[in-house]
Amino acid sequence: MLSRWGTTQLGPPSDTVKPRAVVMSEPKAPTPAPGDTYKGWLFKWTNYIKGYQRRWFVLSNGLLSYYRTQAEMGHTCRGTINLATANIAVEDSCNFVISNGGTQTYHLKASSEVERQRWITALELAKAKAFRMQAESDDSGDDSSPPAAGQGAGSRNSEVQSTLRTLGSKVEDLSTCNDLIAKHGSALQRSLSELEGVRLGGETSEKIRQVTERATLFRITSNAMINACRDFLSLAQAHSKRWQKALQAEREQRVRLEETLEQLAKQHNHLERAFRGATVLPASQSNPAIDSKGPVPGKGDVSDEDEENEFFDACEDVQEFITVPADPKYHRRSGSNVSGISSELGMDDGTTSLDEQSLASNPESPQSQEVVPVRKRRTRIPDKPNYSLNLWSIMKNCIGKELSKIPMPVNFNEPLSMLQRLSEDLEYYELLDRGAKCQSSLEQMCYVAAFTVSSYSTTVHRTGKPFNPLLGETFELDRVQESGYRSICEQVSHHPPAAAHHAISERGWTLRQEIALASKFRGKYLSIMPLGSIHCIFEKSNNHYTWKKVTTTVHNIIVGKLWIDQSGEIDVVNHRTGDRCHLKFAPYSYFSRDVARKVTGVVTDKDGKAHYVLSGTWDEKMECSRVMQSTRGGENGADGRQKTVYQTLKAKELWKKTPLPEGAENMYYFSTLALTLNETEEGIAPTDSRRRPDQRLMEQGRWEEANAEKQRLEEKQRTARREREREANRSANPAEEALIEDSISDSPLKSGHQDNYKPMWFERQVDPMTGEPTHIYSGGYWEAKEQGSWDSCPDIF
Repeated sequence: MLSRWGTTQLGPPSDTVKPRAVVMSEPKAPTPAPGDTYKGWLFKWTNYIKGYQRRWFVLSNGLLSYYRTQAEMGHTCRGTINLATANIAVEDSCNFVISNGGTQTYHLKASSEVERQRWITALELAKAKAFRMQAESDDSGDDSSPPAAGQGAGSRNSEVQSTLRTLGSKVEDLSTCNDLIAKHGSALQRSLSELEGVRLGGETSEKIRQVTERATLFRITSNAMINACRDFLSLAQAHSKRWQKALQAEREQRVRLEETLEQLAKQHNHLERAFRGATVLPASQSNPAIDSKGPVPGKGDVSDEDEENEFFDACEDVQEFITVPADPKYHRRSGSNVSGISSELGMDDGTTSLDEQSLASNPESPQSQEVVPVRKRRTRIPDKPNYSLNLWSIMKNCIGKELSKIPMPVNFNEPLSMLQRLSEDLEYYELLDRGAKCQSSLEQMCYVAAFTVSSYSTTVHRTGKPFNPLLGETFELDRVQESGYRSICEQVSHHPPAAAHHAISERGWTLRQEIALASKFRGKYLSIMPLGSIHCIFEKSNNHYTWKKVTTTVHNIIVGKLWIDQSGEIDVVNHRTGDRCHLKFAPYSYFSRDVARKVTGVVTDKDGKAHYVLSGTWDEKMECSRVMQSTRGGENGADGRQKTVYQTLKAKELWKKTPLPEGAENMYYFSTLALTLNETEEGIAPTDSRRRPDQRLMEQGRWEEANAEKQRLEEKQRTARREREREANRSANPAEEALIEDSISDSPLKSGHQDNYKPMWFERQVDPMTGEPTHIYSGGYWEAKEQGSWDSCPDIF
């Protein structure tokens, strides 16, 4: 008894040890026995930032609990795991892991191998006992009938209250015993002291001395019992408060669930009434805005997200407009009526609007088009190896820096360069092919807007970082025989990184862009802000469209599951007609009831009149609905502004994402096009990304060699840049060459626009449409390829 209460060591009490010796020393802890309480310090893994932290662990009644300090034992438990269903695994001499197979896993480390073995023994014994107790409890529970469904909560509440009353009475009994023992112990001591003062014979004095020693022993024993009672009292009070808090939390949770259920019932009833009220329309013409609010399987599911996930604010994004089904008079399906509607809406050319018949009959539709490739291209790449890496050891020194200036190992990359990722914008080139056939600029705007959204569909699972291209690196994508287009990209600047892209199609469109990336690492997330404009020109109509990209955010960089979000607004502008499409990418919010990754937009003419409403998601599909009538001020928004109500026809699908190839999760989630981008080809330029050795080694799974090769290429690029700067400054002012050479590493002349570098295939000009300085394709690449003349290309690999 005294051994157990007088020290924190585990083991049964010893009857041969004197109480005083027990109090003054701490014997070595023996092997734990079943049913004992075991306490002590262990180191627990917390996260990548704090690592292992010292915690006070208590093993009692089959439960392992931990606290930050011993003082917390009376009021704050940081975590508890039930050993009855837990797995205990030893990692090395000091480390071991306890997991219940679900959400709780403790990675623990003892101070020595002996201490670890003591804990393992205690845990195994406690686990066996807890398992037997659970089995006995299950057997006894089978004999009793469960309470009725309506009485379950009441019976549990009564049981808890009864337990609390029993504990209260026991605590009162212990307090009474405490008082009595203290009172009688003091009286006994006084009586014996008085007896000792009486002068008697020597033998009597010896007897009195023995009685005094026994009285002292009784006092020590009584004090130990009093301490045990006091511990029981504090423990019972702590559990009482904890049970009361848990009970209150369950009550509040039940109230919240009842309120949520009531709200869902009201919404369900409202939707039923709305459906019954719209029976004048075919079922397929129900409001797409209402349908889009339903749950989408597999999207926005946060059940498997890590607890460290960072979400945007809880304020739900307020829609700028509302769509409702148009009046039934607009739904007559004859061709003359449709063309008549176009005339009534003031269409500039009187062409047929986007309807079901035109989409079905369009031979260029992505769903109906079947292209037989001339060349059989690869459909697989080597599976991604599973290499471990200490992420925080690399990222802790990178907070606040631009992503392009952080030296990253290939473990964070995917085996594609940024130039190849830029070429992936052409994944759904068919949308531009269909847009080139449109006679109406407004319909053409719908396809261009869908094309801008489709370029983000390949990024939803692509958490790997593309390789930063070397200055002068190029990438060609020649798909003339299969798809009628070809494109060329070149890295025209290194700091800041900027790439120019030019694509031309035999089907009447040209796409060009220069994208510079501004990126910041903020510890938990990474923001990537593309700078620059994208141009799309249609030869037949001479319509010239421009737009910019939205911000990409990569969440949970340090801890948790990586996930990507796109957020911001895009204005697609037709500079010839003045038509405009305003697209809004809603940021993901855990608290929003809208579908995740939602995109909405409105196509308007130069006078601001709406003609089409676009809706969908950037990772799945986009639809458009023809606006028949619009009304402003129908309902006030949460921000006090009036919303516009659009009466629309049935939504038509503009674009739908092509499913990923089989096994994509093992191939960096590459799409069918992405799998072919790094495939070796003959006749390409020596600066092409396919010839980059570190990227090729990574694709083959040889990551250590790829890291070494990557460092070699980067050092070679830095040497070439220093040489260019030295030559430029020598010709400008030779006297300052030495001073400039010392400050090259910190020089602001790191931009490819300023370090005297001239791209091979692009020329820096002022864009006549936007007035921005940009690089425009100067020609000559495809002619050089036909002639096989690459002598002027720099040696960058």
